[in-house]
Amino acid sequence: MSTEVTPRAGLSALFPGSAPASGGSAWRERLIIEAAELTRSGGWQAITMAKLADRVGVSRQTVYNEIGTKQALGEAMMMREVEGFLRSVDASFHAHPGDLVAAIREAAAGVLRDASTNPLLHAVLSASHGAESALLPLLTTQAEPIIDAAQVLIRGHLDTYELPISPKRIGALVDMVIRLVLSHVTTPTGTPEKTAEDIAWIAEQVLRTQR
Repeated sequence: MSTEVTPRAGLSALFPGSAPASGGSAWRERLIIEAAELTRSGGWQAITMAKLADRVGVSRQTVYNEIGTKQALGEAMMMREVEGFLRSVDASFHAHPGDLVAAIREAAAGVLRDASTNPLLHAVLSASHGAESALLPLLTTQAEPIIDAAQVLIRGHLDTYELPISPKRIGALVDMVIRLVLSHVTTPTGTPEKTAEDIAWIAEQVLRTQR
């Protein structure tokens, strides 16, 4: 039932059977971690490559060699945060191998609960202007890497379900669920549990109409 999709760079370790990503280093990981800490404590606008270099104890050139631009740093920082959410999603699907609706419900609730208390996401989502808002498109208009990674992960689980729906339609359902969850991460309208229940209900109706 699953369709082959290639995960974005930096997230391949999440997917069974994928080779470890190449080109990473301990310095790169530490730089990304420290950038996230600086964003949580002082805001994205306060980060410079020189300040990050001093914080980690490397040269500014090392920062550029490992990361590239500040935009690339922001993307890497956000995608590292996404890994934690995707691991929670993975666990939810493992917990419900025969019930796709239950897996969607648990995964959505977990993501929304974690997002509501995540300090880095709070710093990004609470910014409405200035340099701070430069990270916001990574969760909205430029969220394709997050969506692609989530699709890879979920499609890897689909063979465990008996679904009365074609691969094309299940792909549309998965895409819809991911985008709904992401929209409620950025603009929550209710409790995580209520929102997850609504999303699961929509998924269940789609599956029922195909029977």
